[in-house]
Amino acid sequence: MNQFKKYSKRITMSILFCLALGTTFQSISGVEAKAMTAWWMDHEQQQEDSNYESHSFKPLSLSFKFLKKLAGITTQISSSDKVEGSLPTLEEAFDWSKYQKHHVVATGYTAGVESTGKTPDHPEYGITYSGVKVKRDLYSTIAADLNVFPIGTILFIPGYGYGVVADKGGAIKGNKIDLYYDTVKDVYDQWGKKSVDVYVIKKGDGSLRAEELMALNENKDMQVFRQQYIRAENE
Repeated sequence: MNQFKKYSKRITMSILFCLALGTTFQSISGVEAKAMTAWWMDHEQQQEDSNYESHSFKPLSLSFKFLKKLAGITTQISSSDKVEGSLPTLEEAFDWSKYQKHHVVATGYTAGVESTGKTPDHPEYGITYSGVKVKRDLYSTIAADLNVFPIGTILFIPGYGYGVVADKGGAIKGNKIDLYYDTVKDVYDQWGKKSVDVYVIKKGDGSLRAEELMALNENKDMQVFRQQYIRAENE
């Protein structure tokens, strides 16, 4: 009997010891597990934050590099610089074949008495039939038979430039046009009389205002050609 009690006591003590050990281990491992879990989550968050910052700064860095590259670009040609031989002429710059073509005889005229019979003191000196003042520019005033080319018609005349029909003349009949020049000398030196193909850019509606002619000559897209013309005229 005593022996049985002795063994029972030992077994009970062993069970209690195992239970105590298990409880202690669970308590300790639980703390460690929580700590490890917290550490791992914190590590993962830091890694995620690090990746996010890294990916965020990469495109930002590329953007700054691109901006710096743009900032380093310098303009090679200034609008005030003369560029010789690198830009096409009006004849070369456009495909004129897509426009309606007319074969005409073109002569030159001035606002002077030799062409109009008017002297500078005449109140209508230099004033065309349309009412606008004669002008030699990229878009110049020209005279035509208004039954063929109504007032306001825009022609491209190779070797002369654009001509806007603003005037008429007694001798200008059929396929004939008169191109305006500032002086008689310019007429002889720069044109004379030629038989040429001209291209109808726009058919006029019978009217022309000074503001329209000015707008044509000040069109920003055409200034490079205008400057070429001005240099050629001044040389």
